[in-house]
Amino acid sequence: MATPRTVAFYTLGCKLNYSESSALARQFEHAGYAVVPFDTEANVYVINTCSVTESADKKCRTIVRQAQRRAPDAKIVVTGCYAQLKPEEIADIPGVDIVLGAAEKFYIVDFVEQIASTAAKNMVSAGEVNLANQFHSSFSMGDRTRSFLKVQDGCDYKCTFCTIPQARGASRSNTIDEILKDVHQIADRGIKEIVLTGINLGDFGNGTQVIEGVKPRKSDLFIDLIQELEQVEGIERFRISSIEPNLLTEEIISFVTNSKKFLPHFHIPLQSGSNEILALMRRRYKRELYSEKIESIRRHLPDCCIGVDVIVGFPGETEALFQETYDFIKSLEISYIHVFTYSERANTPAIEMPGSVPMHLRRTRNEILSELSSRKKYDFCSRYAGTTRSVLIEKGKGNQLSGYTDNYIKVLLPHRPELINQIIPITLNDIQPDGTFTGEYHHLQNTPEHVW
Repeated sequence: MATPRTVAFYTLGCKLNYSESSALARQFEHAGYAVVPFDTEANVYVINTCSVTESADKKCRTIVRQAQRRAPDAKIVVTGCYAQLKPEEIADIPGVDIVLGAAEKFYIVDFVEQIASTAAKNMVSAGEVNLANQFHSSFSMGDRTRSFLKVQDGCDYKCTFCTIPQARGASRSNTIDEILKDVHQIADRGIKEIVLTGINLGDFGNGTQVIEGVKPRKSDLFIDLIQELEQVEGIERFRISSIEPNLLTEEIISFVTNSKKFLPHFHIPLQSGSNEILALMRRRYKRELYSEKIESIRRHLPDCCIGVDVIVGFPGETEALFQETYDFIKSLEISYIHVFTYSERANTPAIEMPGSVPMHLRRTRNEILSELSSRKKYDFCSRYAGTTRSVLIEKGKGNQLSGYTDNYIKVLLPHRPELINQIIPITLNDIQPDGTFTGEYHHLQNTPEHVW
């Protein structure tokens, strides 16, 4: 047999990017390619970029150089959000052969085959973002215990700091029927947990959609989707990834409360605890609504893990307004914080705003909130010391396994490879400073060789 052509992927950014990289990898496999690790020699290297990272250009150049060193004759393709925003800039990076925008990336194999059959170099195909008006099904398969499933893409919000609408286009969703087909495919592979992902997940069904040429139309809403998924056999766990506070309805909270499959875990962007800054950001809520959502979750789901996104150093954020954010988050019964340092983005309203915060203050504020996050996380996790909770067992590092409880607490476990991809009761023993527990197999707790 002839040696198959090979392709390797490097993915930056969010869970949605990982789901799309996996979908692109399956396209290559269907075309006869073998997918290999990025740190090995390949015929084609695909770099799926993100626009959120502050050093997107530097990171992209570094990864391109790594690929070139491994295989000087390989074709290098750059796609993703950064490729849509700055295609010509990426095309100028030595070694890059193809740059594909948001609408073009799902035809990646055709572009690779085209350039392979010609002497062309630096093929750039990144049209206007409004051409990215179709929904392309994507789900990850790299981890046989968990899959990231894209159900929504794009965003109609106009937050002043964000380039995502420029990079991914208008909000659009898959249909419930098509999502159920994806879920059954995932279940057929033995995967136990699905994480629902999207750019603005709670907007599912509200945006227009074009799927395989079907006219744009309104569809079912997010609550309808999760009610349907609850009935699917073969998948034991669903997680909801980031969802906007104004779209997290009482109906959704109540549903998760009574669900047997949707886990007690929400990630809810806040971005600022100051109403003044929220208005400058053009966020669609005030801090009072956010507080009400947290209180509602705690009433219904006292064990729920609640994550928060916050941006520090936004233009106009004085020391007093930052303190307002700090005090507000400190008062909330949340579990952890993802802290982002504001960085200027071309073609966004925020870049023209007065009151730029010096970078050293942005970094200091990031450190302050990160320290608060560590305390919040430890306080939340420590409540469960000595308790037993269900854990999906995964591969770990070295002679360990790991996994997450239903409410997203990480647990390290003795090596029992036959238990990988099983959901079993685990007793949480010793907690580490980062909130991670060492765990004990509950049904094996009387067997000394299997405890810490």
